[in-house]
Amino acid sequence: MLVSVNLRPHAGLARVLDDLGGTLLDLVLGDGDPPGSIGGVAIHDPLDEPALPQNALVLGVGLADPDEVVRQLRTLARRDAAGLVLRAPVTVTAAITAAVEETGVALLSLARGASWTQLAAMLRSLLAEGDVGDARRETLAGLPSGDLFAVANAIAALIDAPVTIEDRRSRVLAFSGRQDEADPSRVETILGRQVPERFARMLAERGVFRELYRSDQPIYVDRPAGSPAGFMLPRVAVAVRAGEEILGSIWAAVSEPLTPDRAQALRDAARLVALHLLRVRAGADVERRLRADLLSTALEGGPAAREALSRLGLADQPVVVLALAVLETGAADAELAAGRQRLSDGLAMHLSAVHPRCAAALVGDTAYGLVPVTRDTDAEQRALRIAQDFLDRVGDRVRAVVGIGPVARSAAELPEARGSADRALRVLRSGSGAGRRVALLADVHVEALLLELQDLVAARGDRPTGAVARLLDYDAQHQAHLVETLRAWLDAFGDVIAASAAVHVHPNTFRYRLRRLAEVGGFDLTDPEARFAAMLQLRVVAPPPS
Repeated sequence: MLVSVNLRPHAGLARVLDDLGGTLLDLVLGDGDPPGSIGGVAIHDPLDEPALPQNALVLGVGLADPDEVVRQLRTLARRDAAGLVLRAPVTVTAAITAAVEETGVALLSLARGASWTQLAAMLRSLLAEGDVGDARRETLAGLPSGDLFAVANAIAALIDAPVTIEDRRSRVLAFSGRQDEADPSRVETILGRQVPERFARMLAERGVFRELYRSDQPIYVDRPAGSPAGFMLPRVAVAVRAGEEILGSIWAAVSEPLTPDRAQALRDAARLVALHLLRVRAGADVERRLRADLLSTALEGGPAAREALSRLGLADQPVVVLALAVLETGAADAELAAGRQRLSDGLAMHLSAVHPRCAAALVGDTAYGLVPVTRDTDAEQRALRIAQDFLDRVGDRVRAVVGIGPVARSAAELPEARGSADRALRVLRSGSGAGRRVALLADVHVEALLLELQDLVAARGDRPTGAVARLLDYDAQHQAHLVETLRAWLDAFGDVIAASAAVHVHPNTFRYRLRRLAEVGGFDLTDPEARFAAMLQLRVVAPPPS
């Protein structure tokens, strides 16, 4: 089994249209087979244009106004983009036609009902974005290793029927051409990238999945009476397994049972698909580890940092460091580790939509991201917006926080930038960030200094002294509340009404306690130096309030 990173060359626009055309994408205007390969995928953002790789395919989310389309085509031409994808139906005007002819940027449409997320995922599979390392090409049975679309097309040619390759949860991993020969249910499955629930339920009730996963032979699924609308053609399916493990299945839309030769070809194809699926899984694991190693090396600095950045595609590029952590929830260690990895993968996908050369990986229990930026003064604020947008998308389901470091303009500055991000992250994880989920170090600098002072005090074993020590001893002996009173008074800047309300006592009682703590502690409430010393000891040296 091959286990090195999948590094096949990127596909060209013609390959994208061959695999996704007629189902997800259609060519509206322009050359469908220009020279060169697609360099990456970017999402159009009118408020914050991402940096584009060479020969990018741009997803025009929310872009429909003809005049704006013309402006965008001309902008993309100056940035050497290959194509622009709009939501169908596309209004083609004379100005748009002229702009496509003038710029050479192809105009494509995304089918109604298909999501932009699905298209981005399919394109990522085709283009092998994010690969790091050497540029070697590997094959399995003459097909590019891990290229499930090429495998699906080869199977369709062997059995003369459109096919899908699906995982254990009936999610579509890849599909062949000629899907227009299938029925509406197949089109709905591909547009949703998932077998619709009503069809899956019908198949489960008929025992199809049970039979499929018990046998290594193709099974024929006839169209039953009363089947859901859209299910018009029978299916032939075969399980894809590696030993006893079920990896997924292959489904062909047919008009009649396969001949024995074609049934054997489908069975043989299942073994090939198993190799490719294992290759994809192993390759993803290897690439994840490689990316984590490279990112860790870059963040640590030293002689190897520049080479690591170069392999990540970030050499000589200013970057901002993001540090993401999941807050402790009492979950089991294994569950928490899995949650960290899922969130790290989600961060990597989110950042890839911002800039094609972003790098993200889990290092220890922290997910780090490197976001390329321009050399302007707004870079840190832009990184803050990116991080906030990611956490907003994640929602409250996962309690996570992000610390952001300053711009690192070279490999030598990365360790310091990482350290700043870690310091901001520590404040957020400690709960000292005033409810923030995202912070620059400048936003929480004082809180970070206090935490570091607490570390120093703990390392030395320092204990409270002076007035604070006397008050602590008195409270311990007499079950009094003098330290609590002092904390509240200092926090309220001497406002007795606000301080008494904070500790839920009458203002007169609070005033009595103030006089008492001044007597017991030998504390001059009018001395600013004494107030500062007491506040610092209460925050750094004294035990926290119970």
